[in-house]
Amino acid sequence: MNPRRRHPQLIQIPHSLMQAFFAHLTRLLPLLLSLIGVVPNAIAALNPATLAKLADPSFTVKAEAIGELANSGDPAASAILNALLEGLLFVRKEDQQLVTAAAAADPLITRELSASAPLPARPKSDFKKISINNTLRGAIRLALARLGLASADAAQRIRAATALTENPDEATQSLLKSALARETDAGVRERLNTALALGELSAPSPDTQLAAIAGLRNSLLGEVRNRLGQLGAEDNTVVDPRVRRAAADAAREIDRKRATYQKLETVFFGLSLGFVLVLAAAGLAITFGVMGVINMAHGELMMVGAYTTYVVQLLMPAQLEYSMAVAIPAAFVVAALIGIAIERGVVRFLYGRPLETLLATFGISLLLQQLARSLFSPLNRNVQSPLWMSGQWVVNDALSLTINRVYIIAFSLCVFIGLQALLRYTALGLQIRAVAQNRAMARALGVRSGLVDALTFGLGSGVAGLAGVALSQLTNVGPNL
Repeated sequence: MNPRRRHPQLIQIPHSLMQAFFAHLTRLLPLLLSLIGVVPNAIAALNPATLAKLADPSFTVKAEAIGELANSGDPAASAILNALLEGLLFVRKEDQQLVTAAAAADPLITRELSASAPLPARPKSDFKKISINNTLRGAIRLALARLGLASADAAQRIRAATALTENPDEATQSLLKSALARETDAGVRERLNTALALGELSAPSPDTQLAAIAGLRNSLLGEVRNRLGQLGAEDNTVVDPRVRRAAADAAREIDRKRATYQKLETVFFGLSLGFVLVLAAAGLAITFGVMGVINMAHGELMMVGAYTTYVVQLLMPAQLEYSMAVAIPAAFVVAALIGIAIERGVVRFLYGRPLETLLATFGISLLLQQLARSLFSPLNRNVQSPLWMSGQWVVNDALSLTINRVYIIAFSLCVFIGLQALLRYTALGLQIRAVAQNRAMARALGVRSGLVDALTFGLGSGVAGLAGVALSQLTNVGPNL
């Protein structure tokens, strides 16, 4: 065969395959454009006719628009409805365009629905506020809850279901049933069932009410307890006696459970503060155990650690999330250095005279308090918690633990374990224990008791400074801390 005649053959693509490819490309093009930012905002995808109805003077037309926004399922509709509910949705008179305002001020700083950047401020007279009545406010809240039930975030769906418990009418019940039919998350389903049962408490049939009460006996929601308490009140002669007795019994059972969780929360709060006091007591016990000195300025050394935390946050306001990582060693060092200065300057001359050391350290405590007033004023100072220490850990509807207290307990345990390790497994710890047990024998074996005293006092003072860091997350910082 002649090699000159070996030409590559062209691949023949069927015409039907090409049509299918371009059809899929056409459907994917809007998505691709939105991903790369060509579509500026999801609000632009809403029906312009629906948005135009919001500016209509008729409340009936506005109600239609609110319903259409709720049925759209578009998360962007929530922003519009929230602005309408808060009185921050306006019509620009010159072109009849809808805009939202950040605050009802004059001049208005507005932004268009399809843009994220604010527009230049203009007089309020250039806009017309979209007014609503109480009926529309209820419709907006229902629409926001409906959009919340359609959210991809389970927590948002739980909040929406909880909000719907405040208005258990027929429309709400229908909405909850449709949401329950498509819900797969166990926590959201539980909240939806609770909301449905609350609505059924108003049913005309006593049997339906009894079934709803049975389903609410294990709920810890405050709204559930209030509704059952009203239904089971002794003077409530409107309801069936069986329903009244069952509601009162369920309310008492919920009260018992909530009281138990309230006690657990109180114990947790006490433990978090108790762990701070453990740190303070550990530092005080070190100085008293080794040197026999009752340091009346120990509380002021905690104050020094708290003020160090405050100063660190002042020095690094843009790095608040990392301020605690700097404040912890800084508070330990500052408090330890002040403790060493107190020991070297005053306490070492008064060994063997406990009453005089007590009076001397009490005078030092007054000096430290006055120094704090002179440097920071007598006013209390607030130490902010980083975001990773903020918020609550919600165990259930009756028990929530603040995150900062959880971190304080863990931090106190770590410091206490580290202190135990230092005293048991280091040369300094061995010398501290030797001086505490028999000072004369330790000195005879070459231990420099004066240095050990200074380091021990500094160690106890540094631990007090760490306790001050923890305490600054529970209360304000002041000279009388």
